[in-house]
Amino acid sequence: MSGLLILFRRELALAWSGGGGPLLACGFFLCLTVLVPLAAGGDPAGLRPVAGSMAWLALALSSILSLERLFERDLEDGTLDLIALGPVQLELVVMAKAKAQWLAVGWPLAVTAPVAAITLGLSPALAPLVGLSALIGGLGFALTGALGAALALGSKRGGLLIAVVVLPLFIPPVVFGAGALERATNGLSPIPALALLTAYVLFAAVIAPFAGAAAIRNAQG
Repeated sequence: MSGLLILFRRELALAWSGGGGPLLACGFFLCLTVLVPLAAGGDPAGLRPVAGSMAWLALALSSILSLERLFERDLEDGTLDLIALGPVQLELVVMAKAKAQWLAVGWPLAVTAPVAAITLGLSPALAPLVGLSALIGGLGFALTGALGAALALGSKRGGLLIAVVVLPLFIPPVVFGAGALERATNGLSPIPALALLTAYVLFAAVIAPFAGAAAIRNAQG
């Protein structure tokens, strides 16, 4: 447990330091939500029906930015080999990296999401729901993102490969998260959509560590 805690603290510190951290993700997120209204002509009435969907699409794209350095830098400098030889199982390593990614990037994006959604025309009354759904979905993005980063280990164009791998995996949380906002906008309960979003996160928490660890072992040869 002490080794796992040290690893988690290291991953959290690395996630906050250098380029590609939460500031870049949040800045990219806000830029997307500013560009969409400009491209659509700036009509609030036309943006309001798709505000939740656009916010979740921007959230998914922003979550990809820092995934390339999740495992690649450790593989390049030999740290990943040392971690694999240590007492912490690779499955727990993947889980620790995903949790650090969620805390360092997912939480700031969840805080930024209500502002972005309101900018796109969503009702300010739905801001708490936007933040909550973004927080849950952010964990799903981190878990599946960690899996995609592990699968792309050793490739020459890792960033592009990660995007190709994880974007299809991001479809369910985007659909469920946007569905929760749409139901709330129409006066319906968002709980069914939030339940599906939570179920996706739980499924990813079971699959991603084992699949990611297998991908790391394969990359190490």
